[in-house]
Amino acid sequence: MSAVVAEYVEKLDPKAKGTIRGTAKLVITGEGSVMLDEAGAREGDGEADVVLIASDEVFRNILSGDQNPVMAFMSGKLKVEGNTQRALKVSAILTE
Repeated sequence: MSAVVAEYVEKLDPKAKGTIRGTAKLVITGEGSVMLDEAGAREGDGEADVVLIASDEVFRNILSGDQNPVMAFMSGKLKVEGNTQRALKVSAILTE
């Protein structure tokens, strides 16, 4: 597991536990992916209900509150595969 992915797992695990419905995957371009579900966060590349794809910089900005996830999506910095509404709910949990 890359150090970047490990950092995301550590940061997102408490946010995801008990709050994520279904499965979401964050694909950090060039680094790897993090799976999120109600059990928490872990490294992985499995099937997911919704996939969010962005660079490390964009995800860090979303997590810190410096980047609005909707604006990141609208500007093409954040790509979504699957249900867009579900992606917005996941991103809202990430920014808490």
